[in-house]
Amino acid sequence: MTPLESKSINFLLADDHSLIRQGVVFIIEEMELDCEIYQASNLHQTLEFINKFPIDIAIIDANFPDGNSLNVLPEIKKISPDTKILIFTGIDEGPQSLKYLTAGANGFLSKMNDEEEIKNAILKMVNSGAYISPITQALLIDSIRNPAVSNPLLLLTERELQIAKMYAEGQGNLEIANSLDVKQNTVSTLKKRIFDKLEIENIVELIELIKDHQ
Repeated sequence: MTPLESKSINFLLADDHSLIRQGVVFIIEEMELDCEIYQASNLHQTLEFINKFPIDIAIIDANFPDGNSLNVLPEIKKISPDTKILIFTGIDEGPQSLKYLTAGANGFLSKMNDEEEIKNAILKMVNSGAYISPITQALLIDSIRNPAVSNPLLLLTERELQIAKMYAEGQGNLEIANSLDVKQNTVSTLKKRIFDKLEIENIVELIELIKDHQ
């Protein structure tokens, strides 16, 4: 692969906070790369730029007022397979980074990093098309040894997963008990076990987990 830094690079900075975008522009300009920098403040604009310009590197926040970038990563890759995507976000890297990498991102960087690490990440994206932090490297190794690291639903038994999906569909204890021909207290016990295994506290969190991993 020819390093991108040998040619002019098209960057897309997508973040709903203009100060964040300007900060990244400043960092890129300090790196003295031959580049063009486009800016988007929401996901709709992000997709417009991806459709309109040959974007080499897209630096995208995780959350926007019009949605989560996790949901548009596959679309970006479909429109422009060669675009390399670095998620640059304030959300916790630990439990989240693998989810974004699986969806199509080429790197995941916390906004809590200092300027030198941000430069390092951008340079890695320019030269090799990927940036994997030490935290994410450790998670990747753990996920190979234990797939439940990246998909906690794998911790559930077949019956627990069945009941979890029924809860996520809006069914209550009585409906589930009747459907499975078991006692309500059995369902309640299994619900507690599901929540304990997944380390969640409510149905909303359960719905999010199932949506993310199904």
